[in-house]
Amino acid sequence: MKGKILLFLSLMFALITNVSAQDIKVSGTVKDGDGIPLPGVSVLIKGTNKGTSTDATGSFSISAAVGSTLTFRMLNMKPYEVTVSNSTSNAPLQITLTEDATSLSQVVVVGYGTQQKGNITGSISVIGKEAIESRPNTQFGNLIQGKTTGVQVISPSGKPSQGFSMRIRGTSSISSSSEPLYVVDGVPTLDTRSLNPADIEDISILKDASASAIYGAQGGNGVVLITTKRGKAGKTNVTLDAYTGFSSVWRKLDVLDATQYRDLMTEIGLTTNWAQYTANTNWQDEVFRNASSQNYQLNVSGGNDKTLYYIGGGWSQNQGAVRSSDVNRANFKINLDHKVTDWLKVGTNLAYTRYHDVSVNDNQAVNQGGVLLGVLTTPPVIGIYNADGTFTRNPFQDWENPIASTDGTDRGYKNQRMIGNAYTEINFIPELKYRSSFGIDYSNAVSDSFQDPIRTGWGRANGGIGSYSTNLSNYWIADNTLSYTKKIKEHNFSVLAGYILQKYRWEDSSIERRGFSGTSVTTPNGGSIVQNASATKAEKANQSVISRINYDFNGKYLFTANFRADNSSNFGPGNRWGYFPSFSAGWRISQEAFFKDVKVINDLKLRAGWGIVGNDNIGSYAYLARVGVSSSYPIGGAILPGTYPASIGNTDLRWEGNEQTNIAIDLSAFNSRVNFTAEAYVKKTNNMLLNVPIPYSTGFSSGVQNVGNLENRGLEFLLNTKNFTGNFKWETDLNISFNRNKVLNIVGQQLTAGGVASRGDAVQNREGQPLGMFYGYRADVVDPVTGNLFYLDANGNSTFNPNPATDRVYIGNPNPDFIYGITNNFSYKNFSLNIFLQGSQGNDVLNATRIETEAMEGPKNQSAAVLARWKKPGDVTDIPRSGNSNNSLISTRFIEDGSYMRVKAATLSYQLPASLLGKVKIAGARFYVTGENLFTITNYKGFDPEVNYAGGSNTVQGIDFGTYPHTRNLIFGLNVSF
Repeated sequence: MKGKILLFLSLMFALITNVSAQDIKVSGTVKDGDGIPLPGVSVLIKGTNKGTSTDATGSFSISAAVGSTLTFRMLNMKPYEVTVSNSTSNAPLQITLTEDATSLSQVVVVGYGTQQKGNITGSISVIGKEAIESRPNTQFGNLIQGKTTGVQVISPSGKPSQGFSMRIRGTSSISSSSEPLYVVDGVPTLDTRSLNPADIEDISILKDASASAIYGAQGGNGVVLITTKRGKAGKTNVTLDAYTGFSSVWRKLDVLDATQYRDLMTEIGLTTNWAQYTANTNWQDEVFRNASSQNYQLNVSGGNDKTLYYIGGGWSQNQGAVRSSDVNRANFKINLDHKVTDWLKVGTNLAYTRYHDVSVNDNQAVNQGGVLLGVLTTPPVIGIYNADGTFTRNPFQDWENPIASTDGTDRGYKNQRMIGNAYTEINFIPELKYRSSFGIDYSNAVSDSFQDPIRTGWGRANGGIGSYSTNLSNYWIADNTLSYTKKIKEHNFSVLAGYILQKYRWEDSSIERRGFSGTSVTTPNGGSIVQNASATKAEKANQSVISRINYDFNGKYLFTANFRADNSSNFGPGNRWGYFPSFSAGWRISQEAFFKDVKVINDLKLRAGWGIVGNDNIGSYAYLARVGVSSSYPIGGAILPGTYPASIGNTDLRWEGNEQTNIAIDLSAFNSRVNFTAEAYVKKTNNMLLNVPIPYSTGFSSGVQNVGNLENRGLEFLLNTKNFTGNFKWETDLNISFNRNKVLNIVGQQLTAGGVASRGDAVQNREGQPLGMFYGYRADVVDPVTGNLFYLDANGNSTFNPNPATDRVYIGNPNPDFIYGITNNFSYKNFSLNIFLQGSQGNDVLNATRIETEAMEGPKNQSAAVLARWKKPGDVTDIPRSGNSNNSLISTRFIEDGSYMRVKAATLSYQLPASLLGKVKIAGARFYVTGENLFTITNYKGFDPEVNYAGGSNTVQGIDFGTYPHTRNLIFGLNVSF
């Protein structure tokens, strides 16, 4: 009997044990303190890798053992834990997460790793998921412009294919590139046009040397780290994003109509039979159009405790507001992470892009095919087509009309690109990790064009023109890093060391043929005359050794040191290595005992940093004496090909150095409802790689040397306020940046640039002045007797004929006093409104378009402003008489205030209620409408103040010469998740 009782008790114990070990289903909803559902909350079983995440309604479901602990985590929220019991399955859990008062635990991506936000000592700006998803985007630069301090995104024009340039804390060089390094999931790249913003999770911008020195030479102009989306453990999440939009130019310019044009031409002295020109064509109406755009993106993500995946695909198409301009792009993205064992992890990040665009010519005069100047200066008295279907031409100068430029040539650019990497991580022990990664950026681009021998005058003159060019770019990087972290009581250490190899290879070829018999064969092989043909190859290689030490004592005293040694093939054998150290420190004052009673301040940190980074972007083989090829050697009565010295060698070329010092204060107050950062920096470029004059006895007039110094000084302020919380929320982000640029030393040179409108160079760079200063004459008044424009000479006296050697002075500064961005986020229940303002203040623009449209010296149409021109003695006006080109020299007459404030984007959205979505098995659905460039406040008279005909030039900024304007866009979209 006793044995039976023991057997019974044993069976009962086993049964109870087995039941307690079984998993039960736990479900519930996670909300914030205001009762708003929180999507994307990580739900993990503590001590394991098993977990899930909440859907768009804040709901979750997971199987967990009784007695286990569920941990709920979300960025900027305090973690929450709950123990699973038998009663847990009886009713859904109602979890409330409260906001982390300081957000110091936020993980920020830094070079070759991550770091908690509270422990960062360098200058790093982060653009998070919310800012990225606040408006639809097909252009990566739009995610950054106006969103953070110290970063100027230059959009030189509004062409869909334009791309952008970026300056982090000013222009760093004159001859070398000033573009930052872009790193996508660990792979450096220079081309961002094909990046799909829908795949981006967050962006970290390393601004000072202490933050970017880990990238050494490549980080000389700052670093932009782009992290793409990854899968999360839990059920599969499917997201569909789609939108359609419409765009148009936000401003047109008044020009002369047919009658006014005939009057002006008669005044100038142009005689013709006007009866044969009876049209009154508005070329702006013909060239500008109401364009459309569309974008579709489908993402699938998820995983388990072993494997995480993210797969995304999309297609976008964007017509330009100038006819024939167009961009379309197809993207595919896969990110995969797999935990093979507890100590081994492998993964890959891979993106494929197929990109195509059709561009239009801008920044050129009408006789060079410039479309924008064509719509302003083509006579209105002619139509678009001749009776035989060919394009009309300006009959007085035999120039094509602008429609011939947009429609008369079949052209396009195509690019297929693969960027990604594969990695392996080995955890030898919990503190010691080894990571090996191999990445590629492969791009194959083709441009082709065909101008038939019939439709256009230029095509007829050359018997048709066919051209074809290829550009192959192949880059690979192999990096191996070893990291070690250790915590000893209140001391926290982390050490990183690594070795990196990189190689670039470029291959270009092009051919142009003329003399086509017809239009049946449009490729160059249809032409009978080879006009030109070329093929080039170039390589560049780098190797680097990197190291970093991080230390903090109880989160109070913080220290970071970096050291990187770089070797570049761009320099001679004796000068290829460059050495780049940096140091930064932080003091969290709010952690001190004497600060404990200051309740209103949640966090107060001082930080400072110093470092040196390098720049080797001077072009391959710059140190070599290169050889050129010519076909003009007369030998034995025949013209034969040969070679000649093309450049002078300089084996002493070495790294351009960029030394930076940064000090800052970070403040969080009123339960983190007010967050403020102020920074000051000095950035000095030494040993600039500059092309300077050399004695003619060398056989050359100039050569590249390490000479000169350039300096940037600046202040940056960032303010975030949570103005209202509760059902109605209002949050404001404000950033403002001041930068002062100065040329300190260019060995006494006066570097001129910016030749425009056949009036010579408009820019001069000189020691003691900012880069890109406008250089010209001081316009005075229009003489009421002669109608000619007076200029001021060097002595301040009025003259009609100023001396170019003595009377030209600095007449304008294209560098802004400050740039800024303001974002306001409003939400009430399921409605939200995001308004983003962006602007620039104090910068001048040279409106060289007006030189073309107000010179009144030929048969071009002119601006309506010339209706107020001087016509007879005694007229008092500021518009001089017609027929005198001396009245339109580069002068203060054409310098305008380029300051502007623009409603860059405004988005109104509505999230469908969870109660409605549950009935149709949809996790979340959001409708929105976005307006871009809705309203612009500016005194600028041209199409658009946010332009530059020289693109991303270091030394030429703020010149408008028939530049494609930015457009006003209206977008309707839908986000759905399943």
